[in-house]
This record gives sequence, C-alpha cells and structure tokens, in this order.
Amino acid sequence: MDATTSDSNLESILKEFRIPSFIFDAESDVSDDESPPPECPVLVFINSKSGGQLGGDLLVTYRSLLNEKQVYDLGNEAPDKVLRRVYLNLELLKSRGNNLAIQIQQSLRIIVAGGDGTAGWLLGVVCDLKFSHPPPIATVPLGTGNNLPFAFGWGKKNPGTDRNSVISFLNQVKEAKEMKIDNWHILMRMRAPKEGSCDPIAPLELPHSLHAFHRVSATDELNKEGYHTFRGGFWNYFSMGMDAQVSYAFHSERKLHPEKFKNQLVNQSTYAKLGCTQGWFFASLFHPSSKNIAQLAQVKIMKKHSQEWQKLDIPSSIRSIVCLNLPSFSGGLSPWGTPNSKKQHERSLTPPFVDDGLLEVVGFRDAWHGLVLLAPNGHGTRLAQAHRIRFEFHKGAAEHTFMRIDGEPWKQPLPEDDDTVVVEISHLGQVNMLATHDCKSKSIHDPLSLSHHNDGDDDSNEDEPEHGEEWRKFGAAETFKIPDGVEIAHLS
Repeated sequence: MDATTSDSNLESILKEFRIPSFIFDAESDVSDDESPPPECPVLVFINSKSGGQLGGDLLVTYRSLLNEKQVYDLGNEAPDKVLRRVYLNLELLKSRGNNLAIQIQQSLRIIVAGGDGTAGWLLGVVCDLKFSHPPPIATVPLGTGNNLPFAFGWGKKNPGTDRNSVISFLNQVKEAKEMKIDNWHILMRMRAPKEGSCDPIAPLELPHSLHAFHRVSATDELNKEGYHTFRGGFWNYFSMGMDAQVSYAFHSERKLHPEKFKNQLVNQSTYAKLGCTQGWFFASLFHPSSKNIAQLAQVKIMKKHSQEWQKLDIPSSIRSIVCLNLPSFSGGLSPWGTPNSKKQHERSLTPPFVDDGLLEVVGFRDAWHGLVLLAPNGHGTRLAQAHRIRFEFHKGAAEHTFMRIDGEPWKQPLPEDDDTVVVEISHLGQVNMLATHDCKSKSIHDPLSLSHHNDGDDDSNEDEPEHGEEWRKFGAAETFKIPDGVEIAHLS
C-alpha cells in the first residue's frame, strides 16, 4: 500500500476482509444486511509468543485494521473453541435466512501466525472439526524453521508487522489459490512397563501445538490391553535420529533460557552450533553405531493400493530418517529433490507431490551428507515412497531415541522388555491450504506441476559431498548449517 493511500481507499480495501460484529453474536437483533459481503472474510489466529515481540506487534496491527472480534490471541483462547462458536453462530444466522452469513461461510479463510507447531495446531483443529466446507489456511512465518509457510509460498523470514505489510499480506491471501494436502495419522504402541514410563515427552509443554501424541482411551478401537497406545497427526514430517536430537537440544535450551531466543537470526545460529556440540557434523566419531536407524529398528512400508508390508533395507550408516509430506525440511530444504526419468522408471519414484497419498522416506548419514541439499539438484538418500510406514524397535537396542514431528522434538524412552515399540504412520485424509501461485508445493492434479518436474536430477550417485570451503557460503538451514566461527578443517 502506498503511503499516500487515502483513508477512504484504505477503508474500501479493508471492507473486503472485515467480518461484521453480529456474525460473532447470533443473538444480536440484526436484519439482513444490504451491504455487499466481504470478498475475502478472514479469521486471524496469532501466537503472540512467537517471533519474540513480533507476534504481539502483529496482533496489535491486525486488530487495528480489522474487527477485533475476528482476530484472536492463541495464548488466550484455543482455536477449536473459537471455530465451534463462530460456525455455530453462522448456522443459527443461516437458519434465520441471513444471506450475509451464508456468503461469509462459503468464502471464509483463516490466517495463522506462528511457528510450524502453531500452524499444525490450526490444521489439526480444522481437520478434527470436520466442517462441511472447511476454510483454507494461510500461514504467516513467525518461527525458526517455518517449513509450512515456505512450502506454500509465504516465505520463511519473519514478516513486517506494520500496517502496510499486513495489508499487503491480506491482499496476497485474497489472491491465493487453494491446495489440498495430505495429512497423516501416527500411532505409537508399547507394552506398559513394570516400572518407569515410556510416554512420549514433549519438552515445550505444547501438546496442542504438536497435535501429536495423546493416550487413547480404554474405549478407543486402537486400545490394546496391557499396552500404552498413543495417537496423533502431522502434515509436514516425522523424523527420527540425530536431526531430532539436535532439535531436542535446541528446544530444551530455549525452554531453560527463553530470554536468549527472541531473535530469529540468533535462534538459527544457536541451532547450528548445537549441531556441532551434539556431534551431527562428526557423527562417525561421536554417535554409537547401535543408534543408527538399521540397528535401532526394522522399517516396513506399504505401497499405495497394497495390503502387503515390505521390509525396507536401510543402509547401516544412516543416522537420521525423515518421512516427508511437504517439499520443505530444516528451514526450506527439499531432501527428496526430483528424480530423473530413469529413476522414476527403474525405482518407481515420483516427484514429491503434496496430495498423492505418499510420504517420501529419506535417510542421512550426518550433517555433511545433508549439505548436499544445498547444491543444485541435491538430495538425501532416497529410500522409498510409501502410503504406510511401520517402525519396530528392537529389544534392548537403546534406552531411548529422539523423534520429531513438524518441528517439535522429544526424547522417546524405549522399554527393555520382550516386546518391541511400534510406530506406525498411515494416510488419514486431506486438508485445505492457501498457497501463492508460484509456491514450491505441487499438486498431482495440476498439469503445470507435471511439466514443472520434468527436469529432475541427473546425478546417479548419492555420495558424500566434498568437505570444501564452498559449502560455507550456502548457510541456509539450521540442521545442516555450518555456524560462523567454526572451522571446517576441525570437523572433517
């Protein structure tokens, strides 16, 4: 918006997004409004604690531009309660013949500002509420990784919080396209231990953001006597191994010293340095082989339209495994890349579409291996594409491992008794996202996506990248970034 934009023009722009107050109070005595409905009515959810002070600043700006009743601080009110209340009011107004309520419900869009955990929370709530016409969601990047916003074209850097920046973003939301993306169910089951606990542990005390593990009730069909069963969901990725260990160290440090983590650049630098102290850059020296994926668990996959489990051969050197739904991981990298036509034919590999009912399963040996993602056509070790994945942890393989869902890590204890721990991931359904027209995510139903993926990698090997000085200049993603002040010669 130009600085010279008149107040009348500004009001005309904002009318396209504002929702009248009576929509939020179905009991108010309001006749059917003769004014035209907003072209792009939005509900705005902001995690005021995300991005340091930025979340709070953004909340103030949105409330100054829109109706305060359509802008919510997630620290004060949970989105499921808000959406239930708003949709109940809309249904009551519709039953009274209010045309504006009908039109608003048909065109409603959601904006969520926060980290990937916050965005996943909103996606999970909208999915769980099972609306007949679920509103699509646009994500404002306020976290450290910001994989969800980046995958759909909203960027990965913290946005401006001034009026012009917010109005510009609102206009982008109005012009955005809708995309369906797969969402995934994850189940963890383990025999109830004789002593101690094997419960999943979330270090940030944000189980709603994880939309992840909660113990199923005794009446749940997934419950099994003598076992603890947990279930949850994710939209971007599930990972296990050393990448999750680094993430866990970062989140634990941030929980202990939140005052040190109010700047995005500082957060990313700290994340990178922890990658070194945790041994991610010299894993062969400091990471016991007993914790490599193949030694820790047996992995099985099920192809689409199949009912048969197949054992997946994991190279013995793989220390991290990622089950990826979106083409954005570790701050915007694409571990799967685009297989060339030869690989697509010989290994039945496809490009990474976000709505094809398949997860891309990728392995990494260490952070050096991950640095290959920063090169053109770079990718990790492509292990498989699967409609279902099952991890069966070996008896006594380790006391614990590290896991991560959509950026939220935890340290998972493993029992030592005679039953394996099982983690199983299966396709659950789809949710609606808002995306810019040039976004990174591609749909299998979009002809332009198919042509976009014609130029795949032509590198037939997946060797370690050279430990050369040229890698320092990329400095992109937290998990694989070489921090300033660390000499490569001391790590190789």
